Amino acid sequence: MEFSAQQIADFLKGEVVGDPTIKVSDFSKIEEGRAGTLTFLSNPKYTEYIYTTKASVVLVNSDFVPEKEIGATLIKVANSYEALASLLSLVESMKPKKQGVSSLASISESAAIGENAYIGPYAVIESGAKIGKNVQIYPHVYIGENVTIGDNVILYPNVTIYHGCKIGDRCILHAGCVLGSDGFGFAPSADGHYDKIPQIGIVTIESDVEIGANTTVDRSTMGTTLIKRGAKLDNLIQIAHNVEVGE
Repeated sequence: MEFSAQQIADFLKGEVVGDPTIKVSDFSKIEEGRAGTLTFLSNPKYTEYIYTTKASVVLVNSDFVPEKEIGATLIKVANSYEALASLLSLVESMKPKKQGVSSLASISESAAIGENAYIGPYAVIESGAKIGKNVQIYPHVYIGENVTIGDNVILYPNVTIYHGCKIGDRCILHAGCVLGSDGFGFAPSADGHYDKIPQIGIVTIESDVEIGANTTVDRSTMGTTLIKRGAKLDNLIQIAHNVEVGE
């Protein structure tokens, strides 16, 4: 899908400097810019590339003043990095979403599935689970007993959610993420061994949380391990039992 510089500027409430009719259909890094793409300048150390980039359109901060001629059309905005994020979000929202429930998925009869869900092959949803609207469940996801998942959640392949855990709205869990595995709880016994302490709590993920690939969040000994609204966790993190991550 193509957009003109003027259309992009109107969306971003920015100002076009150059050809408002020039069109772009993709994004590129400023140092690797190609004709027909849009790029941005935010970090001053990349300023030299704005004079040589082949990108057709460059987002720049409104206070940017060029020192020499620039071949690209500029769109001046208050914050070029935030403007780029807005454009990327717009493009992502326009992509068609997967739909339908695969015949190869295993779904308990007592599970409740909201409208417009996508459930991929070999996903497993156990008894008592409650899944909200517009949820995307990719192949090989496991959702345990009595798990609750809100609306507009995306669970990428091989996500595992143990029994009883709760996930709010608009969360994204990337591939291999594990919620609700046992916390590391052991008590020394009289004979010198360590006895496992049952972990009877849960994990609660509030709304608008994103958790990276292969990150684990342990269930609490009692109560809940809590990730609060809007938190963003990178890949390969371990959140231990009973930890609370703030907003």
